Amino acid sequence: MIGHQHQSSGAHFAFTDRWGGVSAAPYEQLNLGGAVGDEPGAVRTNRELVAKELRLDPAGVVWMKQVHGRDVVVVDGPWKPDGKIPGVDAVVTTRRRLALAVLTADCTPVLLADPLAGVAAAAHAGRPGLVAGVVPATVEAMLALGAQASRITALAGPAICGRCYEVPEDMRADVARAVPESWSTTSWGTPAVDVTAGVVAQLARFGVEMCEKSHICTLESPDYFSYRRDRTTGRLAGYVWLD
Repeated sequence: MIGHQHQSSGAHFAFTDRWGGVSAAPYEQLNLGGAVGDEPGAVRTNRELVAKELRLDPAGVVWMKQVHGRDVVVVDGPWKPDGKIPGVDAVVTTRRRLALAVLTADCTPVLLADPLAGVAAAAHAGRPGLVAGVVPATVEAMLALGAQASRITALAGPAICGRCYEVPEDMRADVARAVPESWSTTSWGTPAVDVTAGVVAQLARFGVEMCEKSHICTLESPDYFSYRRDRTTGRLAGYVWLD
């Protein structure tokens, strides 16, 4: 259920795998995405199961309507049940014990926290978000709230790796123009993009060091959802919160 957890003096980080939930195929089992065609009741149950495992209030988790952009929103609580969730790809908070969640199935989930300043953030960085600069925009929002780059703990969760994410030659060139470190080649010798390497580089330009980078490739591992591999599939989640 929880593929990986990490604690860092006042901040908590967690990434799920695909097991331990109630969703039926092709979303089996722990699908946490509410917009992929799964039964809404199953998604709700899955989110409750993970929250219980992490000792969080299921109603107190902030989810995003992700749109592959660079917009960031600062939140101080969950969305209102009847309220419209804005289309954003990063959320930032200064509210302690408020968990922020990011959904992925090949894209790079990025979790960030400066516990001393009391600022946490979750960002969704796919190829378009990498080029648009969603992670730099997230760091800028954190700094505006008092975070310091040298104190930020950053984690990148399971994502498709640079040796598997094949793209057309011109697309690789476009992405590499924006973030040169994303340039990659597949293990079979064709053009590829390494989104996580690009994210690491973007953070480094702010003086933020990547504390931990998942070694798991979602496409290669059957324990994780992969859109590239399966198309119709579930979504993993990354969670971050402050004590």
